[in-house]
Amino acid sequence: MTQGAPPTPLKVFEFSAAFGGGHAQASDALSLALAALRPDLIRVQGDFVSYLNRFERLWTLDLYSYWLEYAPGGYRWFYTWTDSEQEPKFITNTFNYLGLPGLLRDMQAAQPGLVLSSFPTNVALADTARRRLGQRFLNVLAVTDYRVHHHWARPEADLLLVATQDAKAQLMHWGKRWGLIAERVAVTGIPISARFTSLLDRTPEQVAALRVKHGLRPDLPLLVVSSGGKGTYPTLNRLLGVLSHLGRPVQVIVTSGRGPLGVERVGGASIHRTGYTEAFPELLAAADLVVGKAGGLTVAETSALGVPMVVYEPIPGQEEYNAEYLLKYGAGVWPRDVHALRRALLQMLDPDERALYSRATRSISTPDAADRAARAVLAGLESGLGR
Repeated sequence: MTQGAPPTPLKVFEFSAAFGGGHAQASDALSLALAALRPDLIRVQGDFVSYLNRFERLWTLDLYSYWLEYAPGGYRWFYTWTDSEQEPKFITNTFNYLGLPGLLRDMQAAQPGLVLSSFPTNVALADTARRRLGQRFLNVLAVTDYRVHHHWARPEADLLLVATQDAKAQLMHWGKRWGLIAERVAVTGIPISARFTSLLDRTPEQVAALRVKHGLRPDLPLLVVSSGGKGTYPTLNRLLGVLSHLGRPVQVIVTSGRGPLGVERVGGASIHRTGYTEAFPELLAAADLVVGKAGGLTVAETSALGVPMVVYEPIPGQEEYNAEYLLKYGAGVWPRDVHALRRALLQMLDPDERALYSRATRSISTPDAADRAARAVLAGLESGLGR
């Protein structure tokens, strides 16, 4: 580079997958952290699902959504069957070609120096595009759960970002067949938005003010329902039924689902159906508890804010392992039926009991995960990891 010449801008292709909001949110948080360190960053976005043709979509997103809503046992079987080194090659090999024409088009136009994937198919697909187009870039995969399923162990990744040391050990186990070295796996935590981390040190007075700001009462317990971004949480109505008959008044925030938006009174609960809202970080920071699914991003966000989780009917497989991670460190509870759920909620609404869980929750958090991940990515670029 000529002396005094400006540095070459870093173009990043953010490759997410609309199987759930968490993948895109992790990618966005990481990219924004990178932009804070590299003001010359140019962001280009792509979504795996948008590249699929009708047949490919039927056997990926549509089947996945059907399993979650109507046949979760089928998804549990698939998750367990494929979580093995003996997984049929016809499954893993498809990762390199699903949606390839659309990706090739966008990658040819983007000419990135960095590809950030938050879904296992994406990092394999990006590698195929790299070889087809003769491009050179750092191919990064951010794992968005607390356990590494076999699908996430992708030899095509130059750098893998994981949540914990245990997750790294799992990944190293899977990767021993293809010579994975420890330097290619960075323990960073799961990247979360700075909009959550800016609320870490809130005071009780600030919590009360947040509730008033969003039309909530500061004197009643506030519970946020974790039901996923696709409205496919099959036990949402059953959960709301329990929350409505706790024997004490509560406020409940529901940010997804298929019911009409607005506020309704059901039993002892004031249920606020907001739909997707940019105010979610503030609502979570104002909450006493989160109850419902245990997505990786949800666990990362709630633990950073010190809001305990009551897990109920998580997605089989990855979310069950996320729930077990919380239980291992005393950072949440996982009741298995509606009677146990009601008892757990009443117990956790006790201020002293909740404070114990809140401290345990904070102890496992990595609120600066996005910054850690960004620095690991820049170190990978500087060391020439990309092929």
